[in-house]
Amino acid sequence: MQRFAEIHATFPDPLGIVSSASLGMAIFAEIACAFGVATGFLFRLALVPLVITMFVAAFIIHGQDPFQKQELALAYLAAYVALLFSGPGRFSLDSFMRR
Repeated sequence: MQRFAEIHATFPDPLGIVSSASLGMAIFAEIACAFGVATGFLFRLALVPLVITMFVAAFIIHGQDPFQKQELALAYLAAYVALLFSGPGRFSLDSFMRR
């Protein structure tokens, strides 16, 4: 986020939109949505952009690269999918809001 102006022109554009928009969506997913997951606020909804970001990173950006380049994105993708199926838990903000 601090180097947005420096890297927005060279950031990959796998979805065919402007590179700065792709970078902005990735930053949103990795900051705002990660905060939602950490606090349990709109937990499953917050996981969707994170899953999409890691899927794009693993299979589109690093699709032709060796496994070592894909490994970190696949690890995060697996963790996010597991969290998506397991749910937020009883100490999340979602749980407190349901009461």
